[in-house]
Amino acid sequence: MTHLQAFWAYVRRRRPLWAVYPTRRLAAVTLAGAVLWLVPGVAGRWFGWAGVVAIVVLVGVDQVFLPGRRSFTLTREAPETVGLGDPMRISYRVTSNWWAPAEVVVYHAVPAALDADLGLDPVIVTRDSPAETVVAATATARGRHELGEAALRVTTRLGLLARLVHVPLTGSLLVVPSLANVRKFRLLAHENRLTDAGVRALRVRGEGRSFAGLRDYVPGDDHRTVDWKATARHGRMITREFTIERSQTVMVLVDCGRSMTQMSDGYARLEHVLTSALLLTDVAAAGGDYVGMLAFDDQVRSFVAPRRGRAAIKAVREGLTGLSATLTEPDYGTAFRFLATRQRRRALLVFYTDMIDERASRSLIAYLARSTSRHSVVVVAIRNEELIAASQPSTAGALALYLSAAAEELVRERAEALAHMTLAGVAVLDVAPTQMAPAVVNRYLEVKARGLL
Repeated sequence: MTHLQAFWAYVRRRRPLWAVYPTRRLAAVTLAGAVLWLVPGVAGRWFGWAGVVAIVVLVGVDQVFLPGRRSFTLTREAPETVGLGDPMRISYRVTSNWWAPAEVVVYHAVPAALDADLGLDPVIVTRDSPAETVVAATATARGRHELGEAALRVTTRLGLLARLVHVPLTGSLLVVPSLANVRKFRLLAHENRLTDAGVRALRVRGEGRSFAGLRDYVPGDDHRTVDWKATARHGRMITREFTIERSQTVMVLVDCGRSMTQMSDGYARLEHVLTSALLLTDVAAAGGDYVGMLAFDDQVRSFVAPRRGRAAIKAVREGLTGLSATLTEPDYGTAFRFLATRQRRRALLVFYTDMIDERASRSLIAYLARSTSRHSVVVVAIRNEELIAASQPSTAGALALYLSAAAEELVRERAEALAHMTLAGVAVLDVAPTQMAPAVVNRYLEVKARGLL
């Protein structure tokens, strides 16, 4: 590094020494004053010099009214956690101890993971009247991101000079899988409007093991639930009613392999999976179940042991936040062997994955069939809507016909793989990424209602 480069680096670290700049308004005034020199004769010189003096006086007055570098205080308020793709608000509050009013524009450095405006609308700040400005932003990538520093551009009423004030703000933002569906589900559940979210209201027929009470027989009830002693005593058919057992275990398995890198609705498939997994965790934990999570590709990426309540929601959310889809092939054997050593108690396994054909999914089908002897397994097969659309016959040319034929073959092979999985005793939920969240919740509620756990 040369001496000149070292000096320039020192100046940049000092945020540079020349913090006051002329504005466009001063350039316009100077240009207007230059026109006075075009007046012919001695009058032109007098008018020209008078214009120069007037501009100098105005600049001097503006310099006197221009606030100093330490005249302002800037604070920032932002949420600590936000869901991917969810709208958020970052607010800046500017206070002044300067005796004159000033116009302030806030500029802030935002990470690449946030979609937000860099410059905000100008606000008028006085000693007795602080100002607040708000920027709308949207998170586009998960993880923890530093919000960065900020700067103020300060001008007076004249607006001939502007001062740049650097403000070393600190803070970070944690972007997690989208929580919009979780909040929406909680709100609709509170208002008894879950059908608006696509969740069906299932009637529990009392197939659990916990005795709840007696009631009159209804056609369609299992004859094994008839209480014959109560029937003889009352002179009419009486059945025993059971409640669904709580404190059962739900394990969420997430495939982070190559198939999850495909895009759907602007995001990778994995993002839709994480949103659905969070919603399922919230519903199961609210129902009193233990919830755990296992994520893997060619190795185990994240594991959360089953737990209950808010602790389960927080742990699963933290375990899902750092995940990303990779281009590696998933190692199902490693995942299921790991799960077998950690989860010996019977559980509902909700497995998010996809398959292309029977040959590629042969090992997965074998491990799932073996797991059905101990657990209740639901495979969420993520449908590729673009592939299905491409499989439709097209008359746009010979190449389009070949493409549709190839896509149709892939769709057929995938359907055969799902059929073999169903024959192996595995419940399959073939669903599009955008419809996944309510569909998985419906299947979970169905499993609970039928006492399949």
